[in-house]
Amino acid sequence: MLVLIFLAVPVAIAISVPSVLGIYVVSGTASAVSVLSSAPFNTVASWTYSVIPAFIFMGMLMVESGLTTKIYRATERWFGWLPGGAGVGTTAAGAGLASVSGSTIGMTYALARAAIPELLRAGFNKKMAVGTVIVAGIPGSVIPPSILLVVYAGIATVPVGQQLVAGVIPGVLIAVAFGALILSIGFFKPALVGKSAGDKKFTSEYSWGDRFSSLLPIWGFPAVMLVLFGGLFSGAFTPTEAGAAAALMALVVAVVTNIQSGAIQRVGRAALKTVSASAAIFFIIIGAELLTRLLSITGLSRLVTSWIVGFDLNPITFLLALMVMYLLMGMFFDTLSMMVLTVPILVPILTQMDISLIWFGIFMVLLGELAMVTPPVGILSFIIHGIAKDPEVNLGHNITLGDIFTSLAWFLPVAVAFIVFLIFVPELVEWLPALVG
Repeated sequence: MLVLIFLAVPVAIAISVPSVLGIYVVSGTASAVSVLSSAPFNTVASWTYSVIPAFIFMGMLMVESGLTTKIYRATERWFGWLPGGAGVGTTAAGAGLASVSGSTIGMTYALARAAIPELLRAGFNKKMAVGTVIVAGIPGSVIPPSILLVVYAGIATVPVGQQLVAGVIPGVLIAVAFGALILSIGFFKPALVGKSAGDKKFTSEYSWGDRFSSLLPIWGFPAVMLVLFGGLFSGAFTPTEAGAAAALMALVVAVVTNIQSGAIQRVGRAALKTVSASAAIFFIIIGAELLTRLLSITGLSRLVTSWIVGFDLNPITFLLALMVMYLLMGMFFDTLSMMVLTVPILVPILTQMDISLIWFGIFMVLLGELAMVTPPVGILSFIIHGIAKDPEVNLGHNITLGDIFTSLAWFLPVAVAFIVFLIFVPELVEWLPALVG
């Protein structure tokens, strides 16, 4: 499996092929054929997973509607008066956009092209600018609707609704933590955010009229969120129904806001991208199921569980060790791949240690997203570096890979401290799902 992954074979194939071969070697041809004939359909033909294409379609429609750029402009106008306000606005926009796009990588790619030049024009130090953009999508990875949390809920067999709701408080709080960090830097190191040391009065070039007018083009975003969260929290919709209703609302928004600029073409592109993204995710889920069956047939799950429990680690020590493991895995895998590879093995161990599986979903996704930016091999860092080479993005600044890794020195300690805080105060994650459940 690892050999195939390092040879750049798609993760779904790299997981599925060795799993089927393992089942064949251990149990023979009949078992391998039986698994191949039943697992693919039975795994993804699930009411729980039907929310995935709905959420993806909703996000794709909002991107095709041009809402991403409009949301960024609005946050810039509302937060621009603060010290480092452009960065705070970028963090807020990134959290919102990542939550609906279903892809931190895709959101970061889009946001970087819009935000980096704007931050540089605002006077931000180049390292501060790229660091702000890199971490902007991390909170959105757990704020509903989160595709990663839906997939995790399926693999760990926990209620999707409770798992989605669990991400609200930690997602908002980590976004606030990043915003507070940027504000603090604006106060104590104003030169890094384009202010002079003697500039004690922070004002905005935008009037209140400009701010409120910037909200009009993004009316579709709160409308979709109202349908999604209103239906989910009121109990009017199940998570699957809420996803379908939100996708329908996003379709209405896309058509209404682009009625004169190719609405049908935009909806068509969103539909094609949804089919492609859904197929890729379902293929990975099938691979996870095949791996789970191999672990079950061979007894490896029981063996690993007994081995780890035999160390007599307390839950906190075990979770701190997992933090290190996930940060190292992030050098080679994206969050979804890490989830598929590790969750089937960890679920019985977590159950044995009485660690909430819903809480662990938030812990795992945040760590996976954080690992994707952590030096020396964070995937997102290299993506941002590639974008920052464009003269239209860097505005003449030479942004090196070293600059990008250095920029993370401001943000990573905050993120790591927040995740450790969740270990010691799990109620932040568990309170809202218990209330809704």
